Amino acid sequence: MRKILPILLALMFAAPAWGQKTFKFATRDTLDLYLDVYAPAEGSQTTFEGHPKPTVLFVFGGGFISGTRDGKFQVEWFKRLNEAGYGVVAIDYRLGMKGYKVGKGLSGANKASGQFLLSQEMGVEDVCSAVNFLAENEVGVDVNNLVLAGSSAGAIISLATEYHIVNGDAPELPEGFNFKGVMSFAGAVISVTGTPKFKAQPCPIVFFHGTEDKAVAYDFYGLFGRGIWGSSYFDRQFDRKGYHHLIYRYEGRTHDVAAYMNLLWDEEMNFLEQDVILGKERTVDALVVDQTLPSWGNVSMDSIYRNKQ
Repeated sequence: MRKILPILLALMFAAPAWGQKTFKFATRDTLDLYLDVYAPAEGSQTTFEGHPKPTVLFVFGGGFISGTRDGKFQVEWFKRLNEAGYGVVAIDYRLGMKGYKVGKGLSGANKASGQFLLSQEMGVEDVCSAVNFLAENEVGVDVNNLVLAGSSAGAIISLATEYHIVNGDAPELPEGFNFKGVMSFAGAVISVTGTPKFKAQPCPIVFFHGTEDKAVAYDFYGLFGRGIWGSSYFDRQFDRKGYHHLIYRYEGRTHDVAAYMNLLWDEEMNFLEQDVILGKERTVDALVVDQTLPSWGNVSMDSIYRNKQ
């Protein structure tokens, strides 16, 4: 009994307090990729006005060099979503910038643009692999009712995935597949061939971004057609094309917004209920001035890639 008790205690504390299940969904470059499925909490309301609530497929952040699918802060958000009746799937993806040396400033980023693009595209492939796994396996997730959400690098991957789906060049997916929505927390799209253009109306997208973000461009950062196009740029592009979307601009905020998932609950629920579940075709452009939102310092590309490699 003395030997068994520590093992039982370890299992109790290691296991989540609610219904998480883990599956291997792919092997890429000799790396096994896993996803965690978190079911809606027992007794939670899993419909809204008679329609089933979607599952949120989450892609973590970390500059393509770090991060995990089960970070404490994001798992708190998953639990909150579960208690509100939403399922969650959190996935691994390959970290394409890990160990890669990036030079200082704009010239360094420009020279590394090919590796940044590769990192984004590997993430897109891994998201699509996760979707295919969910489509082909009974794990309690309706693959036809998925919202893609990401933070920082994960938001870049999320927006790029929808970009490729809309433009018809995404990695293989179930026929006719698209997400029901995308939530981008400080996201953008990387390109080395000029401005990325959505050729058709994407699924409902909500952009959350700080106006002073120096890590993931709020608007545009780059040279000679190589760079990263952010939320404010796509807002203008979508306005020109008449694509409905939502953007929340956090005045004076930096890359902190990438970690605001637990702080923007009302905006998130409004998007999920009105735009995703009810399918209202809205365009919202909000400048948010809120000094109560926390700040964790002014993260920049140099601070990410020169201090953490």
